[in-house]
Amino acid sequence: MIKKILLLLTVAVVILATLFWFNRDQWLADFNKERQQQKALFTQKGLAFAKNATQDECMTQSFQQLKGCYGFDCTLDQGVFLKACISNATASDNFCDAVPKTVEKLTQDDKDWLKDSCWDKDVNGDGCRFLYKQQIQYCTVYSQP
Repeated sequence: MIKKILLLLTVAVVILATLFWFNRDQWLADFNKERQQQKALFTQKGLAFAKNATQDECMTQSFQQLKGCYGFDCTLDQGVFLKACISNATASDNFCDAVPKTVEKLTQDDKDWLKDSCWDKDVNGDGCRFLYKQQIQYCTVYSQP
């Protein structure tokens, strides 16, 4: 009986894998289309929020929206929101102070800054670091040396 169940499960897995293999191009096209739509939506949301917000408020709002979000898509959406928001919001005093610069490999000080910045936030650690990396990238590009 167990052998029959295992055989049926194996056949089912093979069939599903085969179906996925033959539909992979369509799946990828659908995934890319969905991501483009989500990017456009969250860019618009970020731009709308930025109209009456400072850069600090954009950061706060992004972290608020990230709470309870553990999925890859959700994290990407908040990154898009934040990037659009901080690029168009009213500049905050000291927004880029003490923010590390973008480098190929983070130094221990940069890693400590990310860890300390995320420590008290009630959000997913990867998502938190991803949002702060948006700030790092912004500050590297737009702040004066």
